[in-house]
Amino acid sequence: MKNLLQLFTILIVALQLQAQQITVSGIVTAASDGLPLPGVNVIVKGTANGTQTDFDGKYTINAIVGDQLVFSFVSMKTSTRTIGKNPIINVAMEEDSAALDEVVITGYSTGRNYSPPSKAQLKRRAQKAYHNKIASQINGNSISRALQGQVTGVNVNTGSGQPGQTSQIIIRGSASLSGNREPLYIIDGVPVNANKVKHLNPDNIKSVSVLKDASATSIYGSRASNGAIVISTNGTKVKNANKLYIIDGVPVKKEDNYIAENLPKTQIDTKIEYSKAEAKRKFGKVAKEGCIVITTKQGNFRIQSNETYAVIEENSFERTTLSPLSTFSIDVDKASYSNVRRMINSGESIQPDAVKIEEMVNYFNYDYPQPTDEHPFSINTEVVKTPWHTDTQLVRIGLQGKTYKNEELPLSNLTFLIDVSGSMGSPNKLPLLKSAFKLLVNQLRKEDKVSIVVYAGAAGVVLEPTSGDKKAKIIAALDNLNSGGSTAGGAGINLAYKLAEKNFKENGNNRVILATDGDFNVGESSDKAMEKLIEEKRKSGVFLSVLGFGYGNYKDSKLETLADKGNGNHAYIDTMQEANKVFGKEFGGTLYTIAKDVKIQVEFNPNKVQAYRLIGYENRLLNDEDFVDDTKDAGELGSGHTVTALYEVVPTGIETKYLNNVADLKYTENKVSDNYNDELFTVKFRYKKPDENQSIEMVHVQNTNIVQASEDMNFASAVALFGMQLRQSQYFNNASVEKVLELAESGRGEDKDGYRAEFIRLVKSSNTTY
Repeated sequence: MKNLLQLFTILIVALQLQAQQITVSGIVTAASDGLPLPGVNVIVKGTANGTQTDFDGKYTINAIVGDQLVFSFVSMKTSTRTIGKNPIINVAMEEDSAALDEVVITGYSTGRNYSPPSKAQLKRRAQKAYHNKIASQINGNSISRALQGQVTGVNVNTGSGQPGQTSQIIIRGSASLSGNREPLYIIDGVPVNANKVKHLNPDNIKSVSVLKDASATSIYGSRASNGAIVISTNGTKVKNANKLYIIDGVPVKKEDNYIAENLPKTQIDTKIEYSKAEAKRKFGKVAKEGCIVITTKQGNFRIQSNETYAVIEENSFERTTLSPLSTFSIDVDKASYSNVRRMINSGESIQPDAVKIEEMVNYFNYDYPQPTDEHPFSINTEVVKTPWHTDTQLVRIGLQGKTYKNEELPLSNLTFLIDVSGSMGSPNKLPLLKSAFKLLVNQLRKEDKVSIVVYAGAAGVVLEPTSGDKKAKIIAALDNLNSGGSTAGGAGINLAYKLAEKNFKENGNNRVILATDGDFNVGESSDKAMEKLIEEKRKSGVFLSVLGFGYGNYKDSKLETLADKGNGNHAYIDTMQEANKVFGKEFGGTLYTIAKDVKIQVEFNPNKVQAYRLIGYENRLLNDEDFVDDTKDAGELGSGHTVTALYEVVPTGIETKYLNNVADLKYTENKVSDNYNDELFTVKFRYKKPDENQSIEMVHVQNTNIVQASEDMNFASAVALFGMQLRQSQYFNNASVEKVLELAESGRGEDKDGYRAEFIRLVKSSNTTY
């Protein structure tokens, strides 16, 4: 009787527990406007059980009464709800104002001030939100979602809601000291990359089995130390696997055709399918199996890859009467050109956001005169007829930094910060990096000091400060480096700056030189975390140079952020030729800053200029009031560096398709002065000396004269036009590749180093169709 009573009690408790397991659903909206939020992460606190909201903000999740649901989304405050008997939980998420603040550094303290976003920033935010929304809908059909709760022994961690973050599949019970818990994936008997699995169409899966511990390693060896997921497909192929997809003007890689096929119909504006003959005739051999051209409703959609680039929303024409000022930070980075060159030489499709036109133009030096006064750079301007548009004018603004001989440079305290993680093992990464750094070592003087810090799963010092005349010792330390492990970039940066500060040289060149592919995955790793870290470190007076290596998982957006916020520059090294350019021919400019926080502000005369457009510099735009604010960070200029900016301007009285009508203002009357009819624009520059915090202003006035284009102007125009073609810009007026070649040939000039000739060969070999 006693045993029967115990059994009855257990059954009652079991039934009660079962009754407490419920399916919870609801809608997540923004508290500010009530609109649904797609892609919000919903996770049962303390577990790996999670899901995401769909396009309509809806979610469904299995949980137990008493559990807590955590709702997280970028720029929103995290919300927590306790599950009761009601299976419906709706959440209105509030905006996290702290996420919109920016740190403002003054001479005495650090405080938080709200800075209203500029038009360009708002455009970029909207574009990122659009990309994340579509990615959320595509991920809804991914293998990760298919495995969630369906296969015993598998957890799917949906992440924290940060843009671009993908789900992580983990076999329960597996652990890793290195931080890597990803299982080995086997599809139809073949080991494959995890990213291919996550894009596998669930409809094509016949069976899935999970292997753990000895059962996995006995078959697949140490590769399966975190378990194995073995997938058998039904043999069904992607419907249009061999066709060329073009989305918003950008060709899609064949391995991403599944993503292209699964773009949400609600986001597609037009979809045109070409037959084999039509496609081959229109798009060339690459489309010999046919072509599908998709235009999304908002345009500029990009399929994410393992390489990451900051989203660029192209500058549009601005009316001078409404917005007469154009303000931006200089950019001496040249990484975009060498990266695009690598893509073209490898026969890859060009990712439009990899094309930063200002970096392509600034890759080349121009014949600007050396400064002759107390300022560290000269100012040069030129106005010509636009080569690709008969009704507009092209403006060139050029800076020439003062050139110092190597022996004239201040003493250097250099800290090499080198990524030796597993992702750096390929020949175009660590081996190329070692050879590149040897070029730099060979130019060091006895008085210069070099330290080497490396990082993988952790960070460490492999060479204490060593005199520049001990070249054999420094090179031996480089030769001993090997790759392996995860990537603790944040720890490496902290250690490198600590060492640089410890050996700080007053009035010297104190600099960390970071060399990596940017694929940080341990500790502080997001672009935002890196930005915050570097903003703090730059107060030490130590500058930063960032060198990117390799491809496949190259993180351009992260490296650009580091260089921008670290008072430094960013280069991409794809060959020893490029290494020689960066460390040989441009040694002083790479390592020695002659002016920091250099800003440009152009005021166009409404009497002469109806509208203007800055070509490039989209990620360098500043608010107009930032120009006189010395707490606002801007770009740095190195010894011998040149900086070129191009504007396309529409003269007054010209009808143009690039401007829409604007309603008259009721309370504001626009009056244009008649006193400056001989002036086209006034350009102001602000800069600081490297060791000072107060800016100095320079002013240059440009007259209305239109001149015959110089060789340099023709060549800069050719590079800008080619960049617009690569980006599928709406502003290049359907100019042909032949026009690019014509301009480049007429602007080739003396070309002692052959860089301009290389550009001409690059244009001729590019496979892009316009």
